[in-house]
Amino acid sequence: MSLKIRLARGGSKKRPYYHVVVADARSPRDGRFIATVGSWNPMLAKDNEQRVVLDAEAIKAWVAKGAQPTDRVLRFMAEAGIAERDARSNPTKAQPGKKAVERAKEKAAKAAEAAEAAAAE
Repeated sequence: MSLKIRLARGGSKKRPYYHVVVADARSPRDGRFIATVGSWNPMLAKDNEQRVVLDAEAIKAWVAKGAQPTDRVLRFMAEAGIAERDARSNPTKAQPGKKAVERAKEKAAKAAEAAEAAAAE
């Protein structure tokens, strides 16, 4: 039996809440699971410490038994310091495009001119 550590959705319509569960890989997303090892509430602010709650000891025990975390759960584990996650292959994805860089330079130049004009008065 292959085990996965994955998210099971709860909550109401348009108000998601996820449980981090250990389940058989063949069972449905919200179906039968073996253990609950944490939760994720995406409705909370990103800096809220209750947004992602993980039971580190239980997760380590299940990983030792052969459970494989999904990508999203692996991200949470990496942020909590439980596991290592490989870097992705597209490091330039978050960088702004050419036009956005040009607009930023123009805005900075206008701000510098306005600052010089204000200093000259």
